[in-house]
Amino acid sequence: MESLSTTPIDLSNKLLPLSCFIRTLNEAGRIGKVLDVASRLADEIIIVDSGSTDDTVKIAQSYGARVIQHAWLGNGFQKRIGEDACQNDWVLDIDADEVLSDELVMSIREAFSVGLSPIGGYLLKIAFVMPVGAPWLDFSLARRLKLYRKSAFRSPAHKAWDQPEVSENVKLPTLKGVILHYSFANLADLHSKLNRVSTNRAVDCKPRSLHVLRFRVIFLLPLFFLKNFILRGMWRAGTYGFSFALSLAYARWLRDAKALEIAMINIKRVYRHLDV
Repeated sequence: MESLSTTPIDLSNKLLPLSCFIRTLNEAGRIGKVLDVASRLADEIIIVDSGSTDDTVKIAQSYGARVIQHAWLGNGFQKRIGEDACQNDWVLDIDADEVLSDELVMSIREAFSVGLSPIGGYLLKIAFVMPVGAPWLDFSLARRLKLYRKSAFRSPAHKAWDQPEVSENVKLPTLKGVILHYSFANLADLHSKLNRVSTNRAVDCKPRSLHVLRFRVIFLLPLFFLKNFILRGMWRAGTYGFSFALSLAYARWLRDAKALEIAMINIKRVYRHLDV
């Protein structure tokens, strides 16, 4: 990987030489809150919209964002459109339901002021915002490469996967603060999204043997739940945390169940072909 500049940047200018790109589709109800923070940090905002019929585009333009209309190609492909449109090399990848906390905004400003990482990227912590109870709890937070140089990292050209690949020997620094993820309005909304995501992941996941898939479907659901509820600390959210942890576990189990179903259907088709 090439050596990257760590020259400090003068922060007397309010906006950073940073491009923020966001994928949207009918996000009028929440995009304003996202852009309110992003527009006070990045000097360029790119919206990759896939055909919104509400006021998403109008709201984005009111914040000075440049809107690109493009039919949905899949998670990774759509992010690449945003990356390619960014004029700055340093980019911030956020979703239309993700709001940067004040602490994270200050951390990003500090990184630019003291000199950016020569590795070319930072991990940002993501915290779910619960619609019930505390705004967010300190679970075992997910860490994602969301702030990076597009000349060093790229989103994958893939329909389902959208996280840049990082070599095992590359240790990325993590910034202080969190991205507040307003992922779902209620449990019904959460399950609708999880059902859709589990289908996409089942279709695009690496093939496994029927024996492995059967084992995972029969035995791993309790482990998926315990990982979320105990290890990730969702017990701190009480009864709602239990419901949330079980929902995530079910979605992970459903991905394996759907993958097993797909594998069995494909085998059945092969046998039918051989009989002919």
